[in-house]
Order: sequence, then C-alpha cells, then structure tokens
Amino acid sequence: MASALAHRGPDDAGLWEDATADMALSHRRLSIIDLSPAGHQPMVSPCGRYVIVFNGEIYNFRALRRELAKLGCLFRGHSDTEVLLAAIVQWGLDNVLPRLNGMFAFALWDRRAHRLHLARDRLGKKPLYFGWIGGTFVFASELKAFRVLDAFPGDLNRDAISLYLRFGYIPAPWCIYQGFYKLRPGSIFSFDQQQSRAPFNPEQCVRAYWSTPKVAQAGVDNPLDNNEQHTIDLLQQLLEDATAQRMVADVPIGAFLSGGVDSSLIVSLMQAQSATPVKTYALGFGDGPVSETPYASAIANYLGTDHTELHVTGKDAIDIVPKLSDIVDEPLADFAQVPNYLIARMARPHTKVVLTGDGGDELFCGYPRFNGTANQWRNLQRVPLPVRELAALVLSCRSWPEGEQNKWMKSALRIGARSVDALYFQKVSQWLYPSALLIGVQEPSTAFPDGGKWPGITDPLLRTQLLDLIHYLAEVILVKVDRTSMATGLEVRTPLLDYRVAKWSWRLPRHMKTRDQHGKWILRELLARYLPRPLFERPKQGFGAPIGQWLAGPLRGWAEDLLAPERLRRQGLFNPEPVRRVWATRSSDSRQWQHRIWNLLMLQAWLDREASSAPRRSANTKNRVRNVVWQ
Repeated sequence: MASALAHRGPDDAGLWEDATADMALSHRRLSIIDLSPAGHQPMVSPCGRYVIVFNGEIYNFRALRRELAKLGCLFRGHSDTEVLLAAIVQWGLDNVLPRLNGMFAFALWDRRAHRLHLARDRLGKKPLYFGWIGGTFVFASELKAFRVLDAFPGDLNRDAISLYLRFGYIPAPWCIYQGFYKLRPGSIFSFDQQQSRAPFNPEQCVRAYWSTPKVAQAGVDNPLDNNEQHTIDLLQQLLEDATAQRMVADVPIGAFLSGGVDSSLIVSLMQAQSATPVKTYALGFGDGPVSETPYASAIANYLGTDHTELHVTGKDAIDIVPKLSDIVDEPLADFAQVPNYLIARMARPHTKVVLTGDGGDELFCGYPRFNGTANQWRNLQRVPLPVRELAALVLSCRSWPEGEQNKWMKSALRIGARSVDALYFQKVSQWLYPSALLIGVQEPSTAFPDGGKWPGITDPLLRTQLLDLIHYLAEVILVKVDRTSMATGLEVRTPLLDYRVAKWSWRLPRHMKTRDQHGKWILRELLARYLPRPLFERPKQGFGAPIGQWLAGPLRGWAEDLLAPERLRRQGLFNPEPVRRVWATRSSDSRQWQHRIWNLLMLQAWLDREASSAPRRSANTKNRVRNVVWQ
C-alpha cells in the first residue's frame, strides 16, 4: 500500500506494527523539514503511548516548539511531526487541532486506549480516505493504496456517480467506491477496536473542530471598520506572516506565477522577504486563445525573480489527457488539471516546494459568477414567485431542439428558484438530471442548504461565496492541486488559505471585496503597493484550452471509443441513448456542451482504467489482508 503512494513520498518509507493490537501504520515521506532520520515516520512519542503518520506541514511548529520547550519537552530533531506529536502528548488532540496552522491529514494511534484518530485540515488541502475491506479497517491519502489489496472489492457507488455527473466531482463524505468515504475538512474521525466489531456508521464517529459556515457567520456579525488604508495594512501584515511561515523549508522553494492578481501578490510578498531571487515558474499555452506568460514575465522582471517559462502545445496537453484518471485517482471533470500537472512536472527538478495564489478568488469574491448570481437573484426577486414558477413550467414543457434541452431546462429551474442557494445549485450543475443517464441510481442529497441554514448571511453574494468555498474550493481546486503536484513529488503551499486569512476575510465589508462588479478589490489595492497597476489590472483569464476543437479533431477517436454504445451497454451503468444524443450534438462553440461531455469522458476514462486494473488485483494471491489498520 505504501509503495502505491511512493509518488507522494519518494524520499523515505516506514512501517510500524503492533501484532498484539492487530495494527499497522505505513508512511511515504517527502522530506521538506529535518531531512535527517529524526524526521522518519511512523513516529512514536517518547512516552510510547502515541504513534503518528502525518501528511502535510504545520507552519507554526516553531512557535509551538518554543512553548513546549518551556514546559520541559525535549526534542531529538527539528521536524514539525515531532512537534505535533509532542503537542498532542502535552495538551491532548482536541486542544491541539485548533492551534495548528497548516495543511494536514494524519492518523494517530493511541496505544493505551486502543483508539484510532484520523484528522484533516480546516479547508481540505490534504486528502484522507477510509473504509472497510472485509474485517479490516483501512485508510490512505489516495485510493491507489486500497486497489493493491487482493481483497479490495472495488464495487462502484452508483449513487455517488450521480453526484459526479451533476457537479463534475464527488463531494465528501461520498467516494466512488461503495463502503468507502472521504473525511470532511475540519473533522476528526475516532473509533476504538470495540466499535470496530459493531455495525459501522462513519458519521457517528466524526466530529468537527472547524465549521466554515460558523466562521463566516461570526465574521459577518463582527465586521471591520471602513478605514480602507488601515484594513489594507492589516491584510498586509497577515499575508506577510502567512507567506513567511510557508517559506520555511530545508529544501529549495519556488512559486507558480501566472501573472494574475493572486499569484503576483504571493510572489511579491515572497521576494520582499527573500535575500535572493525567488524561483518562479509560468506555463504558456501555445495554441490556446489566451496566454498569460507575457504578463508573468513582465512581473518577474519587475520583481527580479529567477523566472522559468514552459510553453506547451495542444499535443503536450492532449498527451496528458489519458493519464488524468490515474493522476487524480477519482473522477474529476476540470480540464485545468492538465496545466496544473504540466507546471508541477516542470518545477519539480528544481524545487520540492512551491507557493501559489490559490484561494484568492474564493475568499475575496474573484469569480464573476459571484456578482452574476447575486445580480440575477435580485432581478428574479422583482417578479412574484408564482409568476416565475408559471414561466418556468412553460419553459420546461416546451419541446426544444436536440442539444438545447439542458440549456432551456437550466433556464426554467433558475427562473423558478426559491432561494439564492437553489439558483447557485442550478448554475453549478453540469447535468441537471443525472439519474436519467444512469441505470438504477438515486442521487443523494448534498450539503447545499435549502435556504434555511445560515440565516444571518442574507447577502446573496456572500452566500454564493460561502457555497463556493465549501464545495468548489475543497472538492475541485484543492483536489487537483494536491493530486497533480504530489504525482510529481512536489509540495504546494497556499498563503491565502491560511486559516487566519480565511477568518479575517469574512469580516471585510462587502465593498472591500467587490466594487463596480469587479472582485478582489482589497487584494488589488495591496498588490499596488508592490507592482505598477498596468502590470496586473486586466480582465480575469482562465486556462483557455480549445476542448471542443480537440474533441472534434485529435481526441475524437479517444472520445468515440469511450462513448461507444456497445461499451456503454457492456458497462451497465449508463443508458446509451441520451449519452449518444448529447455526443451527436457536439459543437466546439458550446461551452456547456464541452463541460457535459468532458464530465462523461473523465468518468469513462476512469472506469476504463478501473476495468483494466481489476484482473490484476484478482490474480494477485500474495496480498492477504489481516485485521490491521494501514496508512
């Protein structure tokens, strides 16, 4: 199992077993802090009570270490893992978690109580899966670790697949495999061996130590004053410290620089605190409609960074597509995983750690859809709900041309939305009726609220922002960043997602987030202290790959094979007719069509990989599973 995750930790491997407790822990290490054997894992506490396997970084470990040293704690190395373990011994797990500033997923075995604890960071930067294989409880950072076991059933969770079709990802706690789960961000999972012999309900074993909705509500209830320059000063102090903490490493460190506001701000903060040029990396997409590399290059020149650019072609990107299902490990319908992987692969020979600007859009209202949804909701509210519902009924009952039904049904559902939450739910749905595509499936309810939750957050823009932070950031952005970087053995750190910044951002008055329909106002004002405005003031750009053209050209054969009627019938998962009807309406100009088809193709590619690996599992008779716990 550990070998299956060697890409996440290519520097060291460790195994700890306790035969008397039927317990084992394994670890793959990416050595970042304390490269000596003193940082080896699994790590046992000096008192012998606790054993830990830990993935991630604790950025405030130095401050915690100083505090622990005053209490008499002795350390044999200088790793953050040792500090984390000592803090748990000193203060207890429940008291330590709120004090941690970092990204992490870890397993803690309490040998005295025979109790296992799994914990995940507040916003979900590091992954953690768990479940049962026969009588064995297993957990790991990626599903790959489960697939190598001969007894792994690999049964698909068809209901979870319907969630994937709707959103383009499978939200926690669901997983693509039946009987397996993702630990929610900001949560602890605890159980003992007595519980393991009883009927298993994972939700009864999970408790939250962080709630993003509650943090948002507390921030909205306690807003900052309207002194703009003072508020910008406060943000600068916060981000300077968050960036400095993430620049601590015993290995080379760099940054991704797209030329946008967020990454430019992080690189500016890094260079202001560095005595040498910061290593920066940018990716240019040669035959796409846009490229930000000229902007990144201009900013790098102004700041004096050590800048490297990679210019890729459509062929470079297309060559990665068949590998995505293995890299990302669970279906994910976000094409940006391609450039994420390419730039990580480019940077890895030169550095082990990079800082990025991820999180700026979610925390500071950077996406146009925030203002767009809020504006649309205000306009809808001017029309009485019964009138809107009648209009929605008329739209939904009409017979629309082939290929346009999804567009008009979306319009109908939006017009008839009863809350901004429902409106946003429809906006982010790629397939409106996933169950119509799937055989024998019932779509589960999701964490999208019904409008009655979070009653104090009434501003439609802030509600949309909160939904995005919980769903899109945790389930798409952070997933693709983790999997694509760790596939190359590269660690990504995100100063804007420091939990202190996240809490503080909810106290910002609305006009300091968005102004004149443009988001991230305060980030732009702060960046202007480091860069001339002409270098960064321009419309937001994303990764503009011509997916429609590729599906009509070089990727057409690959797509036709994955969506072939005989393949669909053989799988027994999809109704082939609606899938083929949508594929037949392909148009390179339709973004909605591209999203829906790419959604299907990423699932089909994953299923294809799964089918090819299942016979190898069945043929492997050496891996016999004992009643143990693994990481």
